[in-house]
Amino acid sequence: MRYVIIGAGAVGGTIGGRLAQAGHEVVLVARGAHVEALREHGLRLMTPDGDRTHRLPAVDGPDALGELRPDDVLVLAVKTQDSAAALAAWAPRPVAGGGTAAERLPLLCAQNGVESQRLALRLFRRVYGVCVWLPCTYVEPGVVSAGGAPLTGILHLGRFPHGTDDTARRIAADLERSHFEAPVVPDVTRWQYAKLLGNLGNALEAVTGPIASDEAVALYDRVRAEAVAVLDAAGIACASAEEQRAVRGDKVTLVPLEGAPRGGGSSWQSLARGTGTIEADYLNGEIALLGRLHGVPTPLNELLQHLADTFARERRQPGSLAVAELVRLADKAEAEVDQGK
Repeated sequence: MRYVIIGAGAVGGTIGGRLAQAGHEVVLVARGAHVEALREHGLRLMTPDGDRTHRLPAVDGPDALGELRPDDVLVLAVKTQDSAAALAAWAPRPVAGGGTAAERLPLLCAQNGVESQRLALRLFRRVYGVCVWLPCTYVEPGVVSAGGAPLTGILHLGRFPHGTDDTARRIAADLERSHFEAPVVPDVTRWQYAKLLGNLGNALEAVTGPIASDEAVALYDRVRAEAVAVLDAAGIACASAEEQRAVRGDKVTLVPLEGAPRGGGSSWQSLARGTGTIEADYLNGEIALLGRLHGVPTPLNELLQHLADTFARERRQPGSLAVAELVRLADKAEAEVDQGK
């Protein structure tokens, strides 16, 4: 199989680079300065076992790649706010022998949250969810780092909305030869919703900095508890903390890499790069949506969603809001709900 990585940033670049290192055929899809650097210098992947530069085909979209192959696997690794445009661009692409990508090719959603695979299923017949447990960073155009060891990451995958098949098992086998653990599960959304609970802290980290102080940890606990109440009301199951620990153990331990500072998670990185967008609408916003559908107030997640969107839109520096001020705003938001405002 050939892997077409749509969005070869931190996650996509790491997956694509590791697959290429293991001998698999890979095409990288990126934009702007990143795709130019990939074309000119290759993909430099920094890991605890050394830096490697992979000279791989790099394109800026489906037109540059031409007709797709029937053995292609599309790996969607853009941020969720960019998913709709990417899916619309790739779905109608012709595949050698007849038909389109949407009709014939498997599409993996290797992203945070759960919304992209819903969007994908409107267009693609064969959609696979991936729960991404993969510490990685976009360092600069053409360079990504992944500090996990001894494994680079753990990628649960399965058919969306449920089930497994031979394609999932073949992809998992390729990933497991490429420094990943890739459990094939029939209930991938259980793992994705569990990951979502952790990702609710992304916006908090992005606007106030690392969740390290007692004050920040206590606020995150409140945000998470609000989300758990929403998932319970919606009847959505998620993997327990104990189940996650049993699977992950110490298989992915973060190792500091020289020349690759890790300032924070994906939302922090979006603010640091000044992209103008952030994925909070599909993380905290997912909880806000479910809360409205099931009659559960979500003032804390709504607040974090609003602040993260504002920081991205106004290109504010990550970590520039004091934790004490955010706690004050959170207390006020909860009080207004209690007062029926």
